[in-house]
Amino acid sequence: MISVTFTVNGGVVTGYKISGHSGYSEQGSDIVCAAISSAALMAANTVTEIQQLDAEITVNDGFLNLNLSQQDAKAASVTLEGLRLHLTALSQEYPKFIKVKNSEV
Repeated sequence: MISVTFTVNGGVVTGYKISGHSGYSEQGSDIVCAAISSAALMAANTVTEIQQLDAEITVNDGFLNLNLSQQDAKAASVTLEGLRLHLTALSQEYPKFIKVKNSEV
């Protein structure tokens, strides 16, 4: 199962952590993993490359962690809220393979 945790500070998403493998299908044909990975990387690239915001990012096999300062998170709020909406919808469609939660700090 893929676990997604959005970090929320004062009602603003300041980051996200995605870990695990969905197990929906074998590697290379896993549509759940592909959808989540694509969305998470698009959000990270939008924040860092398009918006030019300073994010702490760690990427490993089956793991992506992105954190922003409160100020940069406000600037990236549309992108991060869009990602949260998208991944929440995927978790409702594939509840055995992805779990999304919010962690208030």
